[in-house]
Amino acid sequence: MNAKRLTVILTAAAATAAVAYAQLGAYTQESLNATATGRTFLEVLSDLNKYYLKPVDQEKLLRGAINGAIGSLDDEFTYYSQPEDNAIDAENLQGEFYGIGVQLIAANSDGTGGKIDNVFRGGSASSAGVQIGDTFLKIGDTDVSTKKLNDIVRLVRGEKGSTVNVTFSRNGKPYVVKMERQPVTIVSVETTVLPGNIGYIGLNTFYNTKVIEQFRAAVADMKKKNVKGLILDLRDNGGGLLTAGVDVADQFLQSGPIVSLRDRSGKTEVYGAAKPSATDYTGPLVVLVNKNSASASEVVSGALQDDSRAKIIGEQTFGKGVAQIPIDNLPDGGKVAIVNSAWLTPKNREIHKKGITPDVVVTDTRYTQPLNFTGGGLKAGEKVTLTVAGKPVTVTADKDGKFSYTGEAARPSRSAAQGEAIVDVNTDAILKAGLAQFK
Repeated sequence: MNAKRLTVILTAAAATAAVAYAQLGAYTQESLNATATGRTFLEVLSDLNKYYLKPVDQEKLLRGAINGAIGSLDDEFTYYSQPEDNAIDAENLQGEFYGIGVQLIAANSDGTGGKIDNVFRGGSASSAGVQIGDTFLKIGDTDVSTKKLNDIVRLVRGEKGSTVNVTFSRNGKPYVVKMERQPVTIVSVETTVLPGNIGYIGLNTFYNTKVIEQFRAAVADMKKKNVKGLILDLRDNGGGLLTAGVDVADQFLQSGPIVSLRDRSGKTEVYGAAKPSATDYTGPLVVLVNKNSASASEVVSGALQDDSRAKIIGEQTFGKGVAQIPIDNLPDGGKVAIVNSAWLTPKNREIHKKGITPDVVVTDTRYTQPLNFTGGGLKAGEKVTLTVAGKPVTVTADKDGKFSYTGEAARPSRSAAQGEAIVDVNTDAILKAGLAQFK
């Protein structure tokens, strides 16, 4: 395994629909004609074009064939990204693009639509008065209320200095703003100092080429402040680049392997090893994890746990213990990520579908389960209003007379200043348990 040749991805698609990739690159017309199954595949494609009632969208047909081949592997971490999604992904990886300076989440329960989750100071959206909770209705003349999140992102981003008109909804009332697309840098590291002079570094993702630089700066800042201990928060961090994970772990370790990769032949090689550096943080360390801490987050927490370097506190982690090799030079501009190895902790623990067991198990209390209910017995289209938490909630029956409601889950507060962490020890049981380790 040539570690220098590969750019290895470690990321869990917890909120992204993932498909898989079958190794079709070696197939040719000749090799497909050599088997009955191959000939059938080619004939079915031909017959669809010849006999189907409506005109066949060739791009959709062939991508369906790609995704079908990938799906046969039954591997959620091997997937194909279409060119338009790959372009957004590439911008996110580089950590820089031109946009309006907001963070988005899906607005609808089915994952569609867009809602403002954070507005960054100094950006166009902030200057235009856009607020957290505002939902996208239109971008230009395009209705985006039920568009996929990536489609909304694609329309919002654009060329430097160009403008975009967005129609938002706030408390049910629409408003329109015109904003200039300005440089946006993704900051994936957030810091603050907690009571008792305990440093806090929250790392949101490893899928950003700027993570290493940002994290090293955060560690240096904590050392400069002479903190008595440090909390590294990897909760809800779904992973990213293995190189970033190795570098983060190396900030706290002096020697020894950090992670090893094992290929399909069973050969295992150390991918990253720790080296002592004057910039390392050697003081007391606690790592926070939850069920959404995955992949590169598990590489870091697993290495620090095996070395007895840090106390791991929180929930059993996700359990994504495989690495992918990305192939992003496909002829159509798309990308395929192929699972090509399993990764092991320094003590050769396999994490896939198991996860990291914390040294201190604590439930994450930052997110409360939203109220939800279902019912029936109404006429199609009939409305019913119920009182939920002192407020009226109106639901509409479907064609079968059934209705349902799901309340919005409370989300932790986020600072409008990128890089600044906002935490609440009183309502965050894992963080409180982490702080208690320093007493």
